[in-house]
Order: sequence, then C-alpha cells, then structure tokens
Amino acid sequence: MKLEGTVIVVTGGGSGIGRAMALRFQRERPRALVIADLDGKRAEEVAREVGGVGLACDVSREAEVQRLVRAVEDRAGPIDLFCANAGIAIGGGIETPEADWDRIWRVNFLSHLWAARALVPGWLERKSGYLLHTASAAGLLTMVGALPYSVTKHSVVALAEWLAITYGERGIKISCLCPLFVNTPLLTGALTDLGGKSVVAAGTVIEPPEVAEAVAAGLDAEKFLILPHADVLTYFQRKAADYDRWLAGMRRLQALV
Repeated sequence: MKLEGTVIVVTGGGSGIGRAMALRFQRERPRALVIADLDGKRAEEVAREVGGVGLACDVSREAEVQRLVRAVEDRAGPIDLFCANAGIAIGGGIETPEADWDRIWRVNFLSHLWAARALVPGWLERKSGYLLHTASAAGLLTMVGALPYSVTKHSVVALAEWLAITYGERGIKISCLCPLFVNTPLLTGALTDLGGKSVVAAGTVIEPPEVAEAVAAGLDAEKFLILPHADVLTYFQRKAADYDRWLAGMRRLQALV
C-alpha cells in the first residue's frame, strides 16, 4: 500500500508505537493523519508534530470507536488505513479478577472487532481498505506470567487471520504487527510483574521508530505478519515444528524469571 494521499487513523497514537507510526507515516505525505488516544491532550500534541488531527477516544467503548470513524469520515472522507494500535498490559494468571479481564478484553480485543464492524461494510462497497492490528509476539508465542495479555493478543491474531481469509479477495487488506519487546510506557509498566521480567531473560528491546520502519515496509509489501524482531519468526517456526519441545523451553524460561 502506498500511503501518499491517503486518510490514516492511528489509535493509541499519543505515545509509544502509535506515536512512532504517526511520525513515520507523515513522511509519506498522507492526505489526512488522525491521532486518537484515551488522553486527548497527548493525541493533540502528536497531531501537532505531524500536521494532523488529534482526537480523544476510549476504544474500550464500541460507541466511541464508531464515533471516531464517523468523525474522521465526516472531516476527511473515507478512511484508507486504520491502525488498531491501542493496548494495555495486565499480568497475572487464572486468579486475575473479572474486572481486569473485562478491561483488557475490551481494549486489547474488542476494540479491534469494533473497528472492523465500523469499517468493513464501507470498504466492501469501495473494494478497498486496510486494517493494521497491533498484536504482539505474545499473540504468537505467549508471555509467561501474563495470562490476560497473552490470551487477548492471541485473539487479535485470530481475528486478523479470519478477516484476511474472509475479505482478502474482496479488496480489504489486513496486517498483524507482532513485536517482541519495545521501549514504550506499556513495557515499562510490565517490568513490575512476572511477564515483564521475562524481558531480561528472553529478548532484545528495540525502540519505537524501529517498529515504525518495519510497519512502513510491511504495509508497502502488504504482508500479513509484520515482525520487527527477526527472532520471533524463528521461535514461531520452532513452536510449529515441535510444540512439546517449545512448551518445555517456555517452562525453562519461566523458571528463570
């Protein structure tokens, strides 16, 4: 996909990967670049950096996702690329309280589903549209000590796969971004729990602009899986080749943290 002259929306764009993507997209001269974030002030700050528009949006509410799509379409016209990027991290296991499950399910999974509901009908009529899902390597490989995060990110990968299979021959393009560890506020917060401690044992931390470059290249090539960490593909292949061996390795990793 060529981004010049397009209308782009980035949720969770006030910081981290979202902000980095917005900065990178701006270099491609889109017609309109909309930054949405729960923190409206941060969204506006990033919008000023990229010459775009900043909007407050709580993606944990379907009505707000629908409102965001309508507001952009009313102001700039049909959306060409929607980056469902907002996300949160919650650690813990089966004891995680229902309230935490509800919150992370809404932000990390349902917001992606709601974006698809709001966008796909119009895209089918136009026979074009691109949805980028920010998932995580945890959606392919699981994160030790972080059951809610792993489950919701697996769900996003499954949703993206289903959308790509169902609509891929009808003009709609889907990509799924699965980075490992990225130096963002989300990772900083995760370092206080068991899942975050696995960073020390299992991965290289990269910077958001590196992820944004991988995204730009992946969108240009219209690749489904965008993997800023090359190791993730290797781990994923090893998992598929021998699931029991992979599980044993993950148990050893868990013992280190």
